[in-house]
Amino acid sequence: MFKDKVALVTGGGQGIGKEIALLFAREGADIAVFDLNQEALDKTIGEIKALGREGLGVPLDVSNFKEVEQAVQKVVDKFGKISILVNNAGITRDSLLLRMKEEDWDAVLNVNLKGVFNCTKAVSKIMFKEREGKIINISSIIGIRGNVGQANYAASKAGIIGFTKSVAQEFASRNIQVNAIAPGFIQTEMTAKMSEASKEMIINQIPSRRLGEKRDVADLALFLASPNSDYINGEVIRVDGGMA
Repeated sequence: MFKDKVALVTGGGQGIGKEIALLFAREGADIAVFDLNQEALDKTIGEIKALGREGLGVPLDVSNFKEVEQAVQKVVDKFGKISILVNNAGITRDSLLLRMKEEDWDAVLNVNLKGVFNCTKAVSKIMFKEREGKIINISSIIGIRGNVGQANYAASKAGIIGFTKSVAQEFASRNIQVNAIAPGFIQTEMTAKMSEASKEMIINQIPSRRLGEKRDVADLALFLASPNSDYINGEVIRVDGGMA
């Protein structure tokens, strides 16, 4: 499906990002991965190469525009283009608003929202020249419905939705589609840290009565990155088992 395509996945060293990167590689894409965790990055690139595809891992902070620009240039130098961008990198710093530290607000907004701006701006220049591209932003149902103790995270993910809808309109004339995925509670390293009582409380709110799998999100990303979604633009699609 992705023969001669190059996909860039941020936060692709682990979790949902890694699942997306490996799935795209299985479909024939060469993959670039941005992640802060060098060990996870090396492991993911090793698995991509084991699938017979080319891989490039770049350790960086997506909230730093200069670092992002330099890293995107490395990807272009190696592969010649970027066909697909998945903005997946994200962090949490949970706390009730009255106790939330300013630095925790700033950190989450900088990585989750400014990081999407940085990567999209840097990559769009390449896609504009190619006159085609797919950009997939990973939001969250928390950005749609909110959540106690996550005002910073909810604000960042809601911001991604507004960003997606605006940029989709700006880029459409260049044959670039921009869409967002809003996952619900997915089984990742993050949810693995939750207590069983917390998990049970969440599952009781989900009509499907289970947490999602990383592959549930990756499969939708695959569709949105494929030619099958060429007339879908500016959409926010939930993957939450009916929770929202």
